[in-house]
Amino acid sequence: MTEHLARFEPDWISPPGDTIADLLDEKAWTQADLAIRTGFTKKHINELIAGRASITPETALKLETALGGAATFWLAREGQYREALVRREVEGRLAGDAAWLDELPISFMMRQHWIQKLQSDGAQVAECLRFFGVVSVSAWREAYEAPLCAFRASSKPQMRVGAVATWLRRGEVEASKIDCAPYEVAEFRRTLGRLRALTTETDPRVFVPRLVAMSAAAGVAVVFVPAPGGCPAFGATKWLTPSRALLQLSLRYRTNDQLWFTFFHEAGHLVLHGKRLMFLEGADKVSPEQEEEANRFAANLLIPETSVEKMRRLPLSRVAIQSFAEEVGIAPGIVVGRLQKERRLPWSHLNDLKVRYAWADSQDES
Repeated sequence: MTEHLARFEPDWISPPGDTIADLLDEKAWTQADLAIRTGFTKKHINELIAGRASITPETALKLETALGGAATFWLAREGQYREALVRREVEGRLAGDAAWLDELPISFMMRQHWIQKLQSDGAQVAECLRFFGVVSVSAWREAYEAPLCAFRASSKPQMRVGAVATWLRRGEVEASKIDCAPYEVAEFRRTLGRLRALTTETDPRVFVPRLVAMSAAAGVAVVFVPAPGGCPAFGATKWLTPSRALLQLSLRYRTNDQLWFTFFHEAGHLVLHGKRLMFLEGADKVSPEQEEEANRFAANLLIPETSVEKMRRLPLSRVAIQSFAEEVGIAPGIVVGRLQKERRLPWSHLNDLKVRYAWADSQDES
């Protein structure tokens, strides 16, 4: 955790009365003097300074007249004080949930600057709840843990629900920044046909913005989010609203053939399957039939069925594969990946035709 992310957390709370007392000292007034000027009793002035009496709108106006400072300042000072009292009380209760932090990839979240490091357990729990947009650990379990329990852990790497939930939540946050048109399946299908041409672009600085913009115009928010250790996912789809979908990629498989197959596979779920479902690639699948449908959708979109037989008869040479890829309008690395998947080409052959990607900040997935 970098030092600059540590948040200042004073263990003291200053009531507005401290400011009143400072102004009385500056003016060399007593509490009795202020009582005369405001019309309050000396007891009420003492209660205000001690923080036991609240600053109401009427009180704020009187302080504005007698001491200076706008009434809005005094009301804001009071609001901040009362908020701080409640926050300390809430964080004190949340300290009892500190064990929940062990379920989350806290160090990874801090390295990614998704959360800040705080000193007390209660404050750290509150910070993580803010990240997930829930008010309690029980609410987190209902919103994130329960849906993910439908996915059984892959044997390698082991799936941790907290890590997967963190990855998915970050996807939701990133998707909220993308302005999407209402989803229309016909428009998205047409967009996928146009997006296929982007596979020949090797530079993600070029194809990612175009991929995101074109998908958003059809109602799909595409986000790239690094996955923490314990999250084996390489892709996911989720309906954020009935007219807005999330398509999330992790770059866990870092080559262009895997990237584009995963994208079109996830797109297949959106086109073919219901809006109530979430698909998480990398955990065991709830419906093998739907996974196979999405696989066929992606495979046929990348290499049309009419060209598959020709691909299978290709000489397994660099020149032949590059020529075929140019003919069908896709990256040669995708052809290599398809031939390897079908066991027509050894996994060790022609991998230099694939393009590899890495996160710009070099914070690799674990």
